[in-house]
Amino acid sequence: MKAIKFEKPWEVACVDMEKPVPGPGQALIKIVTAGICGSDIGAFRGTNGLVSYPRVIGHELAGIIESIPEDNPKGLKVGDKVIVDPYLYCGHCYPCSIGRTNCCTDLHVLGVHVDGGMAEYFCHPADMLVKMPEDMDWVLAAMAEPLTISLHGVHRGGLKAGEFCAIYGAGPIGLLAGMVAEAYGAHAILIDVVQERLDFARSVGIEYIVNSGEEDAVAAVAKITDGNMAQLVMECTGANVCIRSTLDLVSNAGRITFTGWPKKETSIPTDMITKKEVDIRGARTSAGEFEEAIELITSGRVDVKRILTKTISMDEAPETIIDIEKNPGNYMKVVVDLR
Repeated sequence: MKAIKFEKPWEVACVDMEKPVPGPGQALIKIVTAGICGSDIGAFRGTNGLVSYPRVIGHELAGIIESIPEDNPKGLKVGDKVIVDPYLYCGHCYPCSIGRTNCCTDLHVLGVHVDGGMAEYFCHPADMLVKMPEDMDWVLAAMAEPLTISLHGVHRGGLKAGEFCAIYGAGPIGLLAGMVAEAYGAHAILIDVVQERLDFARSVGIEYIVNSGEEDAVAAVAKITDGNMAQLVMECTGANVCIRSTLDLVSNAGRITFTGWPKKETSIPTDMITKKEVDIRGARTSAGEFEEAIELITSGRVDVKRILTKTISMDEAPETIIDIEKNPGNYMKVVVDLR
């Protein structure tokens, strides 16, 4: 079979590999679509410190079951269309015991710690497959996973209708978070320094945009919120300056969620946390959000197709990954279609 593999940083190829054989409790899936993620580009550069090499990439996956244990807990069958939950957890540590499997002390992410599924066939635990509606578009199915990341940040922040949600970063996760906020009946404020991305955000229904390179984001958010500031601030860039600024944008008694992964620690004024009585929460990957993501996509409440840059073939994936690394501003989401 074909697979997309990083032999080492800066070295990507479409390679021939042996078709995998499922182990106990695993299903064999014929992959139909696979998304390229920003973390894949970090792995290509060698800047994602969690990635080991060589590594088959791919964690945004949808496909058809070719074989599966008959006693699988979800009652899935051969021929079912499924989306892959890519976060492998141990099931017995403290976070797993309380249902927060994304915080597993031995978490293994596909394409990062273990080989992913940007390949013609892939084996995965049968209990970590989510059934797709029969009429769901295959390309949109591969975009469910990044939507779960945004959903998880929104859920961790407890966003409610009518609230203001300020979001740092107009990349795919920030854009999707803004689209979710609007779907929830909240008011999204998307903040970035790239005007083209902000204009695009406005075109997909984001209510407010702020170019923090050209105006004072704190003053802008204060004006939008009539001085109350944002009840929820989501940080989706990992930039230290944005992490620090979340405390200036959040309202008294507000919440902050950190989804971006900073490369180094951030110095923050802890007195402001106490003064405003702010809740600060990490938001790592997702846990149990795939069903909601599928519902939001299929209902059209979140139109993920709007952020699709293009679909490509398996053979085009290596050159596309190289080009995304060189020209990130030209891309939002790219999906590999293996049909």
